[in-house]
Amino acid sequence: MKRLLVCLAYFLESSLRYRRCKIFFYDLLENPNSKKKAYFDFLMIFFVILSIFVIISDSTKPLSAINQLFESAIIVVFILEYLLRGWLYSNIHQEIIDYHEKSQYLNSPFKIREIVKIILLKKFAYVSSPVAIVDLLSIFPSFRAFWFLRFLLIFRLFKLFRYSNSIKLFADVLNSRRFELLTLLVFMGFLVVIASIALYLFEHKEPHTHIKNLFDTFYWAVVTISTVGYGDITPHTVGGRFVAMGLILSGLGVLSFFASIIVSAFGEQMHILRENHTYTELKSYKDFVIICGFGRVGQEIAWQLKKDRQRFIVIDKNFDNIKLAKQHNFLTIHNDASKNQVLLNAGINHGASTVVCTTGDDVTNVYVTLSSRYLNPRIRIISRVNHHNNVKKMEQAGADHIIQPFQISGLLAAEYVGQPVAVEAILGILQERKHILMDTILVQGGCMLEGKNILEIGFEQRKLSLVGVISTNEIHQKHRNRYHVKHQHFYFNPEKHFICRKNDILVVLGREMSIEYFRAQIEKSRSKQSKRTS
Repeated sequence: MKRLLVCLAYFLESSLRYRRCKIFFYDLLENPNSKKKAYFDFLMIFFVILSIFVIISDSTKPLSAINQLFESAIIVVFILEYLLRGWLYSNIHQEIIDYHEKSQYLNSPFKIREIVKIILLKKFAYVSSPVAIVDLLSIFPSFRAFWFLRFLLIFRLFKLFRYSNSIKLFADVLNSRRFELLTLLVFMGFLVVIASIALYLFEHKEPHTHIKNLFDTFYWAVVTISTVGYGDITPHTVGGRFVAMGLILSGLGVLSFFASIIVSAFGEQMHILRENHTYTELKSYKDFVIICGFGRVGQEIAWQLKKDRQRFIVIDKNFDNIKLAKQHNFLTIHNDASKNQVLLNAGINHGASTVVCTTGDDVTNVYVTLSSRYLNPRIRIISRVNHHNNVKKMEQAGADHIIQPFQISGLLAAEYVGQPVAVEAILGILQERKHILMDTILVQGGCMLEGKNILEIGFEQRKLSLVGVISTNEIHQKHRNRYHVKHQHFYFNPEKHFICRKNDILVVLGREMSIEYFRAQIEKSRSKQSKRTS
């Protein structure tokens, strides 16, 4: 029996199918970053609300066959969910393996009673947890044979706390202020007890009174301190009226204190609700940019990305910068981008394609670059460097592209002195003041560009200007004006005999209509070539 138990545990540990099954249900029920869980939570909220209406309608008229079938299906779903969560709470086979290895190491006997005790204690920890108790009690109201269990319907409403982040936030708010709320509850209970006893002593001997016992005065005190005041029980004596006035004034103070506790707690937790909304929206993004720092450079990048309809999120620890980004309806996270958890929450491993480090501090940019490269080795990182001495450090940190805004400004100013007209033309293109664009064209296999030199392509006849060619082909390295850029080269203003090869990228200047027409001709030639080949 012991050997069979250990063999079964090792079999489950090594079983890929079992592991995939457990991962699937974990993503469905527990993983907060899983889309499956979001869909499941929405479906369960719908089922819970609908089941409540079914049970309520059952109290007025008999259920139809369809409603009875639906109620039975809901009970099956609730029971399965309860059992699956208990299964996910702990790994029984891992407990057996750990106990077996411990026994082997200490040369102690393997006792089935001990391992069963360990397993039951683990599962009891789940069964006795508040959320599990709520799940269990929410099943009972649907058992039609036990009508006295229908009052447990309230626990089915509590079950909604598990599926809604907003409701969870409200529970967290109450939990964070439990000391203040408990103090207020004790004070309110003290007032209710004192007022109940005092009113009973003043009123119970009056001939026209509605007070027959202490419960009547307790009911009156609760109604009065809550400022509801139904008016079904009213004091007739002078002493009773003084008690009522004192309780009303105390009730106003209690309600004001309660409101201030809730408002302050929500004020402190509201940023969590906003971040949850941000994270939920990010889950729907498949290709977006993370902008770390929303200073002058970050703002300009954000505006350009918005023009290009590229999705992005802004991370900044400066409140004023975040406030400015929110005014423009940008997706934001008010936190330090150098922290790993912040980048993970921002989706650096779930949909983000590029990280742009644009803070004004080189040290911060280095930290953000290091964290980003550690969390996602394949992500593209573009980082800003203010001082030339830090360029090497940024490359070692893992930045793919480095921007030096002050050096660029200096070079631009120097060129402007010598060639102001050319510089103004380029600025006009970059700032989109003219209908002239700078764009890239890929030389695909089988198109009209492959194997032709610059002169044969005829850029001038096409109303285009060739700025340069980006290529990884080693055959081009014999040409001049070659600049090394990471794993490829940029050939500026290549000679007329420069032959375009497959996967070369042409950087051209021209009007939008000329570029689009050129692209159409390339695609048309490629289609003709593919037809000839086939």
